Amino acid sequence: MTTNMNRLIEIMARLRDPNGGCPWDVEQTFATIAPHTIEEAYEVADAIERHDMAALVDELGDLLLQVVFHAQMAREAGEFDFEAVAGAICGKLVRRHPHVFGDAKIHTADAQTRAWEAQKADERKSLAADEETHSALDGVTVALPAMTRAVKLQKRAARVGFDWRQAADVLHKFEEESAEMAHEMSAGSGPERLEDELGDMLFTCVNLARKLDLDPETALRRANAKFERRFRRLETELAADGLTPEEAGLDAMEALWRQVKHLAKAEE
Repeated sequence: MTTNMNRLIEIMARLRDPNGGCPWDVEQTFATIAPHTIEEAYEVADAIERHDMAALVDELGDLLLQVVFHAQMAREAGEFDFEAVAGAICGKLVRRHPHVFGDAKIHTADAQTRAWEAQKADERKSLAADEETHSALDGVTVALPAMTRAVKLQKRAARVGFDWRQAADVLHKFEEESAEMAHEMSAGSGPERLEDELGDMLFTCVNLARKLDLDPETALRRANAKFERRFRRLETELAADGLTPEEAGLDAMEALWRQVKHLAKAEE
């Protein structure tokens, strides 16, 4: 390992030392650190989205710290250490790239993707306690964000042939789900039924994104950013007239929103 990698591991061990370490670091567990690990991964994605390479260096360091933190806690418990983590991923990469480290012949990225997924499927199947209960959906982590998990579930089903033929079919399905939601709303259905129909609509939206080769998480992040930009501009326009959104009222804000949207589209 590099000097800095060794130093990072040593720093983490010292922070976790009950005698003279950091009280906060010493108190942490796998469960308490897990949310930070997820948050750091999102901050890496945010830096990439903003094309901020300086921030990316910093955020990747924060994410690497999470790996070292978990590995240190595992070492203290006598389970594994950072070397085992690095060894596991090295072995996996070699195993899943037989065309690079072996004699297999794979010439395109698409072919590699199929080979990679086939290898992972074989590994999951070999780990299944009962082969009769093996499912194409095995290994899709429940703890994933719901949208990310929806994409993974749909891709797994698609690999065994359970998929829409084209994106237009999914759009028709969304119209069907939307009509069902409208029916439940007009019928005065309770929150459980409405939540069920909303879930179907969201799941169908994810399917549509997948069929269009789009990442729904990225699409929603960009929609969030677009809404934020435009709403802040609306607030600025109102402030120039000496108004707050509450004072302006919904009708005035909707009219101004249309203007802001038109100007934003022209500029974007």
